[in-house]
Amino acid sequence: MQNHRLSEERYRRADLAKATGCNLETIRYYEKVGMMPDPPRTAAGYRVYGARHVSRLRFIMRGRDLGFTIEEIRSLLALIDYGTQTCGEVRARTERHLSDVRAKIADLRRIETVLARTAAKCSGDAAPECPILDALGHEALSSSSHAIMASPVPRPRPTTANDDRSREPASA
Repeated sequence: MQNHRLSEERYRRADLAKATGCNLETIRYYEKVGMMPDPPRTAAGYRVYGARHVSRLRFIMRGRDLGFTIEEIRSLLALIDYGTQTCGEVRARTERHLSDVRAKIADLRRIETVLARTAAKCSGDAAPECPILDALGHEALSSSSHAIMASPVPRPRPTTANDDRSREPASA
């Protein structure tokens, strides 16, 4: 297999993807939405990425791994790009995100409690009646269970062609 790496700090897109673990479609998406700067091109028209592209892509991917939305990452990148960031500003944004994460964790813990109680009602035998299905379909759920089940629940993000490592949506 031929290596298309041009030099120690110059990569073609496939090599950038390999070096960062980010798939090609995701890199294309980040370029399209302006999160990645346009790379220079060779005389033959090939994109040539450098160390700053690798660093920026890793920053984006790490932000996604930490649950930041595309827009949140875009705003952090703008602080970097325009040299306007202050530690306090970045901390405030991070603390807002942390608050959101903690709220999601609390919601998930409440859901876990309801599901555990519901599952405990089922003997798991061959009986045709299922207490789990009955509980899920019963309109008279307790107010706390109903509130939890009726509230928006963080769901896994659907997989798209623009996913980082095929696991998350390209936009938020």
